[in-house]
Amino acid sequence: MKKIFLLTVTAFATAALLGYTFKKPEPKPLTPECYISCFNIETKEMIELDATKPGFAMLHPHPTTFKLENPKGSTIEFAAADGKKASGYFLKSKNKSNKWLFVIQEWWGLNDNIKKEAEKFYGDLSNVNVLAIDMYDGKIATTPDSAMLYMSSAKKERLESIVNAAITYAGKSADIYTVGWCFGGGWSLQSTILAGKQAKGCVMYYGRPEKDINRLKTINCDVIGFFGNQDKAISQELVNTFEADMKVAGKKISLYRYEAGHGFANPSNPSFNKEYTQDAYTKAIAFLKERMK
Repeated sequence: MKKIFLLTVTAFATAALLGYTFKKPEPKPLTPECYISCFNIETKEMIELDATKPGFAMLHPHPTTFKLENPKGSTIEFAAADGKKASGYFLKSKNKSNKWLFVIQEWWGLNDNIKKEAEKFYGDLSNVNVLAIDMYDGKIATTPDSAMLYMSSAKKERLESIVNAAITYAGKSADIYTVGWCFGGGWSLQSTILAGKQAKGCVMYYGRPEKDINRLKTINCDVIGFFGNQDKAISQELVNTFEADMKVAGKKISLYRYEAGHGFANPSNPSFNKEYTQDAYTKAIAFLKERMK
């Protein structure tokens, strides 16, 4: 009897030990960073995911209210392949021109600040059509919460449709140049890729780079980028990888890095630096002028 009891106790102990040994730990929830690094997510989707990161909104405090007085351009609509209308703020060249600059908004939307930037480029570049594309279909954020909602809701299929509609509106003979900041910096590069052989120059301010080298190989023009070494959204490591990937893809890129944080070219942002903003703008204008000859 005692022997049976001991065997029974031993069996239970062994079973318990084996159960403990082979018990799988409880899986932890995946973070946005893990989603990005562990799965093959397209860069366009990664831009969308950026808006869901808790720290991302903190890099964009409430924007300063700015009202554009006496606008030089007008809002236009153009057909998109998905059946919905697309729109933008348009400044037509004074003389007939096949040169088009697409200006792409920050995560706030196509507000008066972006329209002002479009007018500035229009005034400093000669004989060019400037189209500030509305990527949010008329929605403009005035708080970080609403910007997070609009940016995370801007799906890649609709954004691609809007950009392709703008390319179609410009025409098959158009030479297309792009510029954008933050969300728009990433989509400046994506628009350049979508423009194919029509792309002639890409300017991106602290936007998420394309990570797929095969897509980078399709770029048909030079790229210039402006980034902040203190940027907590687009890290130095990410920029270094972008530079290396462009080299592998056989593409020309000029990178300028400033001791500044994310949004250093936006007067509403605490990271705003007037000196860096002017330096970057001077370089961007020179880059575009050289390629618009």
